[in-house]
Amino acid sequence: MGLVETDLANGVMTITLSDEERRNALSRQLLIELVDAIDVADRDPEIRVAVLTNKGHVFCAGANLAERTSAPSSDARTVEISEVFQRIRHSPKPFVGRLAGHCVAGGVGLAAVMDISVAIETAMFGFTEVRVGVAPAMISVVCLPKMRLADAQAAFLRGNRFGATEAARMGLINEVVAAEDLDREVTSIINDLLAGEPKAIAAAKQLTVVVPSMPVDDAFAWTTGVSTGLFSSDEAKEGMTAFLEKRPAAWVRRIPSD
Repeated sequence: MGLVETDLANGVMTITLSDEERRNALSRQLLIELVDAIDVADRDPEIRVAVLTNKGHVFCAGANLAERTSAPSSDARTVEISEVFQRIRHSPKPFVGRLAGHCVAGGVGLAAVMDISVAIETAMFGFTEVRVGVAPAMISVVCLPKMRLADAQAAFLRGNRFGATEAARMGLINEVVAAEDLDREVTSIINDLLAGEPKAIAAAKQLTVVVPSMPVDDAFAWTTGVSTGLFSSDEAKEGMTAFLEKRPAAWVRRIPSD
């Protein structure tokens, strides 16, 4: 068995971190398998949504410290967590975090880079890096844009743990639910995403990545081109016709709720 498991059903790819023994720590092998799974999600046109979740009571414990303190790997292939973040950010597919456990250090970054994320109410979060002599460097790139600076300063410097409700208040995740409601809420999010046209979803995701870093005039110029291209597409014609005819568009799918 690998450290990352995948499953595909109804246009949804579920990617499960399954290294329970090491609390889904970001080992070299887990990162490689995670990037490979993201590549599959990107390439397969049948995959409309990717869901990242976990086995065990920890979503992700951050870096594998035992590996980091051992001799450097001689493996020909290595993957940094920054590559995982970049692959998810620039993927045309929406990534949903189903956070069924604690998120610590790099695990917080993995939760934050999701497009939409839901955590169980018992999950704990923490930027604990300073307590082992390092800093939340690479994960700050995906966490800081979502956080109020005062919250980031306190969390990064204190290294303390905080609950899922506080993580949502900080903007690191979107929602907090009881464990028994997790699948129902994730299914609701997936069905919303499956109601969107795939190219439009990809464009909407790109807006959130590109526009915040652009000067306003450049952003208006670029988004004008994006909008013009989308409105002139066959997909937009189908979508607007379906709306006027009060019927689902051709791309709409729905998965049943339990």
